[in-house]
Amino acid sequence: MSEATIKDLQTRRAIRRFHSEAPSAELLDIVLKTGTYAPSGQGKQSPVIIAVQDPQLRAQLTRMNAEYANPGTDPYYGAPVIILVLADSTVSTWVEDGSCVLCTMMQAAHALGLGSVWIHRERQMFDSEEGKALLKAWGLSGNLRGVGALALGIPEGEAPQPKPRKADYILKL
Repeated sequence: MSEATIKDLQTRRAIRRFHSEAPSAELLDIVLKTGTYAPSGQGKQSPVIIAVQDPQLRAQLTRMNAEYANPGTDPYYGAPVIILVLADSTVSTWVEDGSCVLCTMMQAAHALGLGSVWIHRERQMFDSEEGKALLKAWGLSGNLRGVGALALGIPEGEAPQPKPRKADYILKL
């Protein structure tokens, strides 16, 4: 058993404050590649991972996401990288597959000293006409639906302290 792995799994936290500079290309590539090793139903690898660093596209995604929650805000917390995870909705395990990719990349980011936070509303974004137009412009299948995204970057400040684990989290029978 690798104690370092267990420690990383237990100490990862959602990071919501980032430095403006992006992680190195090398670190980003490790996070993205690690995501491709996440479990997927029947090994079908239904997800697609899209790393966004372009400021104009980042601004468009920010606006799109904010429209579903708090218009005019940055739901990606100013992170320099947005990692979208979409999956082929014709595969029965598409949501689970995409969720595993997101979790795996969050753990990889933490192990590398980066910060991330899972962001919702990508399903609404990519079910919209604007989202479908982006998929088409990117040459991606119309069967792809949003599972979630990661705001990713170099953490600014200390990670938050974990909440106490609830007493009835585990039941042994």
